[in-house]
Parts: sequence; structure tokens; C-alpha cells
Amino acid sequence: MAAVDSQRPSAPAPQRPTVVFLGTSLTAGLGVDPGQAYPALIQKMADSAGLTLLVENRGNSGETSAGALARLDWILQTPPAVLVIETGANDGLRGQDPDSIRATILAIIDRTRARDSTTRIALVAMEAMPNLGRRYVEQFRGIYPAIARTERVVLVPFLLEGVAGVDSLNQGDGIHPTAAGHRRVAANVWRALRPILEAVGRGN
Repeated sequence: MAAVDSQRPSAPAPQRPTVVFLGTSLTAGLGVDPGQAYPALIQKMADSAGLTLLVENRGNSGETSAGALARLDWILQTPPAVLVIETGANDGLRGQDPDSIRATILAIIDRTRARDSTTRIALVAMEAMPNLGRRYVEQFRGIYPAIARTERVVLVPFLLEGVAGVDSLNQGDGIHPTAAGHRRVAANVWRALRPILEAVGRGN
């Protein structure tokens, strides 16, 4: 009987589908540990649900939608199974034209689909600060559902729902969530994303 080759390399583990969060400091987790940011919590939720997924946090503090578009090609070198787009908040803080923001987000979606038409896309809704005026706030708010409808992407409701304006869930700047705030954000995001994460994580 031939001896068993104990040095024979084992078969590589199958690659897990990736879920990339493209976002701002809200996604990057500014002010909290990386493991406390909501994308890391989504990873834990996926693991607990038995989903074979790898979550990648590509948040970048201070980034505008134009900045997200500028680094998209690098992110898409290996197309993800799911791309979650969280952008526009910093555009809104600067009072940028809503039509320009909309056009840039559409360009992100178009470029992602051109790279790999099978990538599933989710868009996270954001809100403008009320001090920018009612008209601007309404125009800004309308960007996200309109894109989700016309482009047929998953709409994640306002990222900071139940967190914005709650002192105990925000850091001293009143903008960035605490660890507890990120847990609330993760719950918001998980509810919206779970159907597509289950489909991807179970190979459907």
C-alpha cells in the first residue's frame, strides 16, 4: 500500500461572495473601533444567519459622491456579489446641487453594472441638514427613492433612522454614531439587505 502524502496541499477553501460597503465616515466608523462599525456588525449578523459572505468596509471619511466614483474602478477590480452605496451626505453638507449628486450616483451604478452585470446593488438613503432649507431638503431626500425606482436597486431607508438627533446614540459632534448608534444602524441596514444577502449567501 502506498504511503499517504501528508505534504499534499489541501484543496483551497471556496471563495465567499463579497458584500462591499462603499461609503463615507458613517460607514468607515469614524470615532469607534472597526469592529463596532455597522458593516462589521452586518458580518456578524450574516454569520449568525448561516450566510457564507465576506463583508468589506470601503468607507472613506469626508468623501463626496464624486470621490466615491473616482475610486470605484479600484474597488471593482474584483467585482463584489453585492455593492452597498452609502454616499451623498458630504455633498449635502456642502449644499451641492441635487441633480449633480443624482447624476454621480447613477454613474456609480452604471459603472458597476458595466463591470459585472450580476453584481446586486443597494442604495442607502440619506438626508440633508434642515438648516439648508425646506426646498433643498426635499430635493435631496427625493434623490434616493427616485434612483431606486428607475434603476431597480434595493433602497435601504435613511441610514440614521432612530439615531439622528438622539444624543445617547451619537458622538460629541452630533453626526457620527457611537457604538450603540452603530448597532441601531446595523439593524436598520440588515432589515433592508437581508433578502439579497440570503440569496447571495445561499447561492440563490
